[in-house]
Amino acid sequence: MNAEPTISTTGSPATDTDAAQSGPRTDPRLARRAVISGTFGTALEWFDFAVYGTLSATLFPDLFFPTADENVALLASFATFGAGMAARPLGGIFFGTLGDRIGRRNVLMFTLVLMGTASVLIGFLPTYASIGVLAPTLLVLLRFLQGFALGGEATGVQVLVVEHAPHGLRGLFGGILATGSPVAQTLASVTLTVLALVLSEDAFADWGWRVPFLMGVLLLATGAFIRRNIEETPAFKLHQAAASSAPTQAKALAVLVERPGTVAKLVLAWAASAGLFWICVTYAVSYMTHELGYKNSSSFALLVVANLISVPAAMLGGAASDRVGRKRVFLIGLALQGVAAACMFPILNTMSFAASVAVIALALCGIQVTAATQAAFFAEALPTRMRYTGSALGMTFAGLLFGAPIPFLAAWIFQHSENGTLALTTIGLGLVALSTVATLFLPENSRERLDAQR
Repeated sequence: MNAEPTISTTGSPATDTDAAQSGPRTDPRLARRAVISGTFGTALEWFDFAVYGTLSATLFPDLFFPTADENVALLASFATFGAGMAARPLGGIFFGTLGDRIGRRNVLMFTLVLMGTASVLIGFLPTYASIGVLAPTLLVLLRFLQGFALGGEATGVQVLVVEHAPHGLRGLFGGILATGSPVAQTLASVTLTVLALVLSEDAFADWGWRVPFLMGVLLLATGAFIRRNIEETPAFKLHQAAASSAPTQAKALAVLVERPGTVAKLVLAWAASAGLFWICVTYAVSYMTHELGYKNSSSFALLVVANLISVPAAMLGGAASDRVGRKRVFLIGLALQGVAAACMFPILNTMSFAASVAVIALALCGIQVTAATQAAFFAEALPTRMRYTGSALGMTFAGLLFGAPIPFLAAWIFQHSENGTLALTTIGLGLVALSTVATLFLPENSRERLDAQR
């Protein structure tokens, strides 16, 4: 059996055998435990975000901004949604730096608790009718804490799973992890659909919307129980051992000093996925309900079906990246997103439910293919000592620059333009083109061992 090439700790070529001898091998049992824990945690985080994103497009303008004009209220609601996205880079920097210094496991336990606590508090939050302007103020604060936690959680769990994964299966493990997002989207949409169907509009507006957030108590307890049994990754243990024998003072954000070009390419490569995701799950819902006249239950049901269809795409994308390379599969995902962006609004305007499901599902499949590949793709672009921070910066700044503004920008465009769908389509296609170019310049390191990248 031929040994696969890798990078030695001195920078000279080495064999796979050499790399294996230089550090601990991955434990299949611990790898399975890590991916199960990571997927569950990812589902928890994205469940909360998905619920909030959907409600910010439908119900929250009336509950938290009732004194504003209808259009202004929608913009304000989307602005609170953006507060969570704006906090993610700060969380990525803080928790990423901490995770690269003291390890991935302990940091991820804290981010899980912080995210769950903020979500539960949103479930108890009084509305504008009860406490006035303090209600939206507290909502923004809790959204900020959610985003701060997710900034460290989303990338940290990817690094944890990829570093635990057996060599040659990092893409597959990343694909399994990526299913947490569409599963969470599906669960969130099902929950909101059921509540919207069984409750009257007044009951849903009064207390029904709180149920998904309060469910975070059970999800948090289960996630913490699973995650406490996870061990630190072999790659980080090897890094710690090397650092203890030749101690150097770790510098915060060293990745921006040593690898600024890599970080910039990671940000731009993720731009399309970050932007189109929120077009699909947040603004598309608002467009269907406010512009096309869909009932909330119909919009929620559409997202349920589309997200279920996208789950296999994550698994297939991750597995394929182990065979043909990360870059090629990532580009396939971007191509699917481009096709969906080009025809999304013309198809939605036909008012065909089946066709609308198909185009949203196509976009989400493209996003899940890139998401499945991204965990290993980004991790392999950086050495262990700066992997958490660098990957977090790539994802969170893409979310801040290209994801967070989308719902607000889309709502503004439709309020001030006669052809808002064309403008938003142009933005989507522009993001796909930008990400495609950046991806072409990223390295293909899928055959290298992570524990040899110092």
